[in-house]
Amino acid sequence: MEHPEISFENTANAFKTKDNKELRYSLWLFKLMKNPFLVKLFSRLTILAIQMGIPVKSAIKATIFKQFCGGESIEESKKVVNKLNNSHIGSILDYSVEGKEREEDFNNTKNEILKIIKLAKGNPAIPYTSLKLTGITPFTVLDKINSKQKLTAANEIEFKNSKGRLAEIGYYASESDVPVYIDAEESWIQDSIDSLAEEMMKLYNKKMAIIQTTLQMYRWDRIDYLNKLIQKARNENFFIGIKLVRGAYMEKENIRAQKLNYQSPIQTTKENTDCAFDKAVDICLQNIDVVTLCAGTHNEESTMHLIQKMKELNIPNDHPHVYFSQLFGMSDHITYNLADTGYNVTKYLPYGPVKSVIPYLIRRAEENTAISGQLGRELRLIIEEKNRRRCSRILAAD
Repeated sequence: MEHPEISFENTANAFKTKDNKELRYSLWLFKLMKNPFLVKLFSRLTILAIQMGIPVKSAIKATIFKQFCGGESIEESKKVVNKLNNSHIGSILDYSVEGKEREEDFNNTKNEILKIIKLAKGNPAIPYTSLKLTGITPFTVLDKINSKQKLTAANEIEFKNSKGRLAEIGYYASESDVPVYIDAEESWIQDSIDSLAEEMMKLYNKKMAIIQTTLQMYRWDRIDYLNKLIQKARNENFFIGIKLVRGAYMEKENIRAQKLNYQSPIQTTKENTDCAFDKAVDICLQNIDVVTLCAGTHNEESTMHLIQKMKELNIPNDHPHVYFSQLFGMSDHITYNLADTGYNVTKYLPYGPVKSVIPYLIRRAEENTAISGQLGRELRLIIEEKNRRRCSRILAAD
């Protein structure tokens, strides 16, 4: 069983689908994003402009939207999906419309997910899709259930409608053999999400992991939850799908914990988060018979840890239960070099109307600014590739 050596420094492979103009654009954008002041200013001005009705769609679509999103619709995103597929990289299409609270919006999101599943059926270019439960369920309902508050009659109807939407997605995904990731969200609604995800896994995961859940490893309780979930799957004879991520709401979580005077669910150090992520990888691989794993990480050390662990356990590069994933627009040096070495790898590819995905884009920009070394690494590799191409042109001219 071959495990070819992999290098994340191979910039020629990492940026082979970007022309010089696209490379210059990415360099400019990441330089701007490295400045926390500019990122916060962009966030506030964008929100203000939308509230005041100032037309900013074109500017956003030509800049940060283009870097991190596939398009405004499924049709528009197909070009990116096909481009990634040509490099043996799958797409996790995600309708990234957030902050909606009307039944009409929830039904629209459900219908979009059903469209993705229809497109993904039998299509290796789209091996998975993704779902935020707050995209089809009122946040307030999940919050009440999580804190064991009594639901009003209106809440009961909302929750029944939400479960109906979730059941429709689960059934269609099962009939189409298209797995669906249920994303992790804020800790104060996560127990509700976990409960619904488990209910769906027991129902639809008898033959394979159709319904999959997400663990944010910056939470100190997730290893314990993972072990219990695996034991439950073995006892009750169903498969589980696990997407591991570090987490997306750290600042928000810590502020709320301090304000309400309870222990923060967040690990005390980044090192603890890194250790928990790698430990979760080990647990999933050791239970590969019942677990399908997706490592959603931009961390090179964690990626190499997974690769080495697969070697130790004699798990082939293209094992159908092991996927790597990075966000579209970031860490191409990891994605493309993994794909080139025969690993299953995907890009998380958000799409949706520009104004509706702004919350996602703002979170993306702010997270990237906060992650130590992330933007510096992106910039270094882009500059190295620009220099490599310049040297190649000079040598060719000689």
